[in-house]
Amino acid sequence: MTIQGATIRSDTDTRKQLPISDVSVTASDGVKNASTASDASGYFKITLPGVAWPGRIVNLSFRHPDYLPLDLQLHTSLRLLGNELQIAAMTPVPPQPGVTPQGQLKQSVVSNIRIRYTVNSQTEENIGSAVRTFQVVNKGNVACNSNRPCSPNGNWKASTGSLSLDAGPGNEFRNVRASCIAGPCPFTRIDSSGYGNGGRKITVSALDWSDTATFLLEAEVFQTEINSNVRQSYPVLFGRALNFSVPPTQEGVSIEAEIDGTPMVFPLGPELYLSWATCTSRNNTDAQGAMAYGCELKPGYRF
Repeated sequence: MTIQGATIRSDTDTRKQLPISDVSVTASDGVKNASTASDASGYFKITLPGVAWPGRIVNLSFRHPDYLPLDLQLHTSLRLLGNELQIAAMTPVPPQPGVTPQGQLKQSVVSNIRIRYTVNSQTEENIGSAVRTFQVVNKGNVACNSNRPCSPNGNWKASTGSLSLDAGPGNEFRNVRASCIAGPCPFTRIDSSGYGNGGRKITVSALDWSDTATFLLEAEVFQTEINSNVRQSYPVLFGRALNFSVPPTQEGVSIEAEIDGTPMVFPLGPELYLSWATCTSRNNTDAQGAMAYGCELKPGYRF
């Protein structure tokens, strides 16, 4: 039997029912046991081995150091066996007796919050062009006699010629074209296999089975650059938590904020560490693959 659901913070205000991560979840039917933990979105999925027949009781226990223990009983039924979703609403641990309520303490104010990140984009700029000519020297009406190269029909002696160009590091040729511009052009053939897809290095080859012909090679030179653009956005505040998302191409996510009026920059980094909040991240479920972040204020801070 598989049970799935979500762990959230219990609150009458739905804006404050925040997901709880790293909650230890244990399921037992008195014979078999299984354990797991909720992820950054509060989701958990736990599978009891074997078959759970309708009418049996499954005990679910939820444990987290910041929340009161929570135990639920599920009576297995056809509906439950059909993967009914479970919501475990956990209550935060109350302040210890004798401790001054948090609301009466002087709290640092977190204000003017902005999200800053960098997005890299690739741009291509046309920085010039290349124009070169080359000749293929040959004499027409000379029998081939199987002395290759020959004309396409094998009757006449032919000659080949080629021209190669290098656009240089970081550059590439685009829109490459080659043509015969002088001589008996109807009796020539150009091989485009060496430049048809462009690239840093290109080669054009030509076959001539009549008199000498002249060929022209033209191309545009493009340079590829990586540009870094700094973007800013604003989070949404729900109760004591802030939420925001960034595109999958982002780098260097930071939070800019004022702590008691002093502007500061807080790089999140891979550990998602903030001195004034606890943050989690998860991949969004949208097609764009954005990254979603949630940060809940630590004791001693308020928005």
